[in-house]
Amino acid sequence: MKPLQIAVLGAGHLGRIHAKLLSQVDDAELVAIVDPFPAARETAAATFGVPAFASMDEVLDRIDAAIVASPSDCHAEMATRLLAADKHVFVEKPITIRVDQADRLVELAASRRRTLQVGHVERFNPAWNAAAEVTEGAKYVEAVRASRFPGRCLDVGVVMDLMIHDIDLVLSLTKAPVRDVRASGLAVVSGHEDIAEARIEFECGLVANLKASRISPTPARTLHSYGPNGFAEIDFGTLTLRTVRPDAAIQDRSFDLNVATDQPLKFADELFADFLRVEQVQVPARNAILDELHDFVISIRSRSQPTVSGADGARAVAVAQRVLDQIEARMWESDATPQTTGAHAVPTEGIRAASRRVHQQRKSA
Repeated sequence: MKPLQIAVLGAGHLGRIHAKLLSQVDDAELVAIVDPFPAARETAAATFGVPAFASMDEVLDRIDAAIVASPSDCHAEMATRLLAADKHVFVEKPITIRVDQADRLVELAASRRRTLQVGHVERFNPAWNAAAEVTEGAKYVEAVRASRFPGRCLDVGVVMDLMIHDIDLVLSLTKAPVRDVRASGLAVVSGHEDIAEARIEFECGLVANLKASRISPTPARTLHSYGPNGFAEIDFGTLTLRTVRPDAAIQDRSFDLNVATDQPLKFADELFADFLRVEQVQVPARNAILDELHDFVISIRSRSQPTVSGADGARAVAVAQRVLDQIEARMWESDATPQTTGAHAVPTEGIRAASRRVHQQRKSA
C-alpha cells in the first residue's frame, strides 16, 4: 500500500517540526510544504527535499492529508478547504479561534467521513499518561503554564495559546457540562491578554483553577490533581510524576487519627508510609509530537477516532471563549469604564502610590 501523501501547511516553527518528524512515521510520506513567504518556502524545500508551494491549491490533487501549522486565524479557512476536498486534516491547536468555526469543521469532517485531529500535544505527554490511574475521577485540578515571551503566536492571547492545553486536559477528565467560569487577565506587552487565570466548575463537581502567562521569567508546565484515587503532581517539562495514594481507611473515611496514634506530632513519617503512600517517578522520555503524528496516521487507516478529535478541540475552544468573555467583563475598579474593564484596563493607581496609601491607612487606624 502506498504511504499516505501528506503536506505541511506552514513552514514556521511548528511546521518545520512536523515536517522533520514525518520521516519517522510509518505509512506516511511528506510530499509538499506550503507557505506564502518565498524565503520560508526556499528554506523548507532545501531542508526537507520536497517541493514547496505558495498555495494549497497547488497540492490538493497530490495529497491524502495535510497538517495545518499556520497562524491560528487561518485554521478555519484552511481546514474547511481541505475537508471539502476530502482530505484528512491534522490542525494545530486551537482548532479555530471561534466556536462556530470549530463546530462547522466537526460537522464537515463527519459528513465527509474524514479524520479531523487537533494538536493538543500534552495528551501524549508521557508524564500525563503515567498519571492516568490517579487522575481518573479527579475532583480538583490546579495547573500553571508559563513561558518566557515567545515573540510568536501573537495572533491570539495566552488563553488560546497556552491555557488551552490545560483546558483540554481537564476536559479529558470529564464529559460533564461546565457549570460556571470565572476569569481575569491582562494584556501587558501584546495586543491580547498575556497573563490569565480561570476557575472552571463542572456539573460533576470537578473544579479546575488554571493559570497561564507568556511573560514569565521562569517557565513552568505543572498540574496537580486531587481525587478519590489520590493526588498527582505532574511536571510536563521535566517528566516527573509524584503521586500520593490513600489506603482503604482514608478512602472510606474510617481513618481515625486518635486511634492510629497517640503522638500526632511524630506521626508524619508513619502517615506517608502506611496511609498516604508517596511515590516519585521519573517518566521515560518520548517525543509527544511524533506520537500524535503516529496517532493521526493510524486513525486514518483504521477509520477510528484520534486521541484528540475535532470535537475535543471544539469543546476546548468553547470553554476558552467563556474564559475570554469573563476576562473582557472583568471590572478592575468599582466604576466600570473602558479604562477599568477587561484585559486592556489601565491601572488608576501605581504600585508605589498604593503602598503609601495602605501604609498611611494602617498608621491612622
